[in-house]
Amino acid sequence: MHDQTPVQVAWVTRDLDATEQMLSALSGAKTWVRMPDVHFGPETCTHRGEPADFVADISLSYAGDLQLELIAPVRGESIYAEFLESHGAGLHHICVAVPDADAFEAALDDAAAAGAPVVTRGVMPGGMHFGYVSGADAGVPFVEIAYIPPDIQAFFDHVKQQQQ
Repeated sequence: MHDQTPVQVAWVTRDLDATEQMLSALSGAKTWVRMPDVHFGPETCTHRGEPADFVADISLSYAGDLQLELIAPVRGESIYAEFLESHGAGLHHICVAVPDADAFEAALDDAAAAGAPVVTRGVMPGGMHFGYVSGADAGVPFVEIAYIPPDIQAFFDHVKQQQQ
């Protein structure tokens, strides 16, 4: 097992405004940073083993050191749109961070060996690697394993500072 630190809880929603308001009231999150029309393209992302092409609106905040992420699918077949269709809005995943790209691959291999296969994976602009594995046996639909490089972590730290 590799170093894996829980860093995020994420919800999928149809209504970012309503979910932001509710989670602010429940968690004390003060400021949300919106990233509209985030594109997950076939050059860098797969979904269920096939090239992916989908768009989502994303909103980030913090409750203490824990990142809160809200995801609203916009278009395309995705892990988020599937979730909304089958479960409605709700808790979608927890995210654990690993220290580097090698640990990322090893963590995905460990998850698959434990019976949690990769459903969606990719690399975001800025070099963040992410992989969603089935977490149903752990009581959460998915676990996201992520390698967060320094430039992306600096952005996350900026979002966190908005809470103070």
